[in-house]
Amino acid sequence: HVWRLGLLFLVSFLGIMLLYEVPSIVFFMFLNTLTPKFYVALTGTSSLISGLILIFEWWYFRKYGTSFIEQVSVSHLRPLLGGVDNNSSNNSNSSNGDSDSNRQSVSECKVWRNPLNLFRGAEYNRYTWVTGREPLTYYDMNLSAQDHQTFFTCDSDHLRPADAIMQKAWRERNPQARISAAHEALEINEIRSRVEVPLIASSTIWEIKLLPKCATAYILLAEEEATTIAEAEKLFKQALKAGDGCYRRSQQLQHHGSQYEAQHRRDTNVLVYIKRRLAMCARRLGRTREAVKMMRDLMKEFPLLSMFNIHENLLEALLELQAYADVQAVLAKYDDISLPKSATICYTAALLKARAVSDKFSPEAASRRGLSTAEMNAVEAIHRAVEFNPHVPKYLLEMKSLILPPEHILKRGDSEAIAYAFFHLAHWKRVEGALNLLHCTWEGTFRMIPYPLEKGHLFYPYPICTETADRELLPSFHEVSVYPKKELPFFILFTAGLCSFTAMLALLTHQFPELMGVFAKAFLSTLFAPLNFVMEKVESILPSSLWHQLTRI
Repeated sequence: HVWRLGLLFLVSFLGIMLLYEVPSIVFFMFLNTLTPKFYVALTGTSSLISGLILIFEWWYFRKYGTSFIEQVSVSHLRPLLGGVDNNSSNNSNSSNGDSDSNRQSVSECKVWRNPLNLFRGAEYNRYTWVTGREPLTYYDMNLSAQDHQTFFTCDSDHLRPADAIMQKAWRERNPQARISAAHEALEINEIRSRVEVPLIASSTIWEIKLLPKCATAYILLAEEEATTIAEAEKLFKQALKAGDGCYRRSQQLQHHGSQYEAQHRRDTNVLVYIKRRLAMCARRLGRTREAVKMMRDLMKEFPLLSMFNIHENLLEALLELQAYADVQAVLAKYDDISLPKSATICYTAALLKARAVSDKFSPEAASRRGLSTAEMNAVEAIHRAVEFNPHVPKYLLEMKSLILPPEHILKRGDSEAIAYAFFHLAHWKRVEGALNLLHCTWEGTFRMIPYPLEKGHLFYPYPICTETADRELLPSFHEVSVYPKKELPFFILFTAGLCSFTAMLALLTHQFPELMGVFAKAFLSTLFAPLNFVMEKVESILPSSLWHQLTRI
């Protein structure tokens, strides 16, 4: 079979040569007839198309953080070319390790309720009225609706007409419809209808009572309808009166069944929420000492409800009072290795240590004599805070503009940095030299963290999901801070180079048409020179008669 394969190769090679012979002659005849205008049009069109591709690629990269061409090639072309999908190629041996890392990634990318979130009616809506911009995204408001349904509803709501209305109100997307439902729930309670409720679930003894006020309706009106903090505080005080009564009643019946237990848990959440928001109203209205007392009492009364992160509200209020000893006492309790960290915990600890040395700190003096023990502790605390959330320093140093914080934050993300800096920037400015110390030392953190972030230094490796979640939480007019900075994709650099090269060719062809025409012909001749050389060798080896017969065939 060897001679057959050799004959097949020879016939195929001769066929290719013959196919090349006639088109090449026609091609060179066509090339000689081209005018310089053709080259100007060709290079100009190429530059325009590559420029449009470059603009689209840059826009897509800024919006989604990846290259469109790269994404399409990976998701569509790789399977066609026989590539293996990474998701389907994991074997059973590596699946256990992957599941552990996935669980860690999910836990680090969990979205948390912002403990210092603003009031929708009195703050967020006023911003919208002034600027015409929406400070909250749909994703953020949808998460808030889910929180309200979790904290403020239970399975027994259908037994009380007002709570049944509010259960539907929390699911309503239209703000005006929610407010109307809250007013309807309060109007129902104004009707002096009487209901019969058992004193004991298993007893036949009944007591006649008036319908209780609906605390959650007051909460909704305080959050969304009140246009000032003072109005919101009045509504929250009415909610407190109603919520406290419901809490005391459900507390007595909580052990009579799972239904009563769920109702008591709901009433507890409502009462804690109301008291925390009342403390925040007092803080907004300048009654900071009163706010601190309310927060301390609330933490003593409900020590197990850490999900509200009331200690972060307390830290901010204590910093406003400049009660740094009390701040240190709170940090000693909550800055523990077993408790989840936050930007407020890490940066407040850094602020306290920076306060001890910042007023006398000088980078020139430190470079000459070295850092003292106190200065080293302050720098290490700043490095620790920056490693936890590297986005905060740009806001504290006013290198990046602030916006209103969202209702939910992603720990270690840009949203948490905005929420922290929005309330704590004034505290850093109040400490003399603290921002100067931060400015001189924060970038040194990145020399201590391994790149490409395969492992952390003091914390877990920085999660890669923060950018996507922050883009969902933050409004579109805000430029999301990204860490680590992504390098430009290859296709953006390629299209930029192609656009520049073709634009230069178009300009040169327009200015020097005859010279560029000579260069173009010389380039194409050089490009086809190896093939012409092979053809000449073949013609010299084969007999002219055989070549003539093959040409006729």
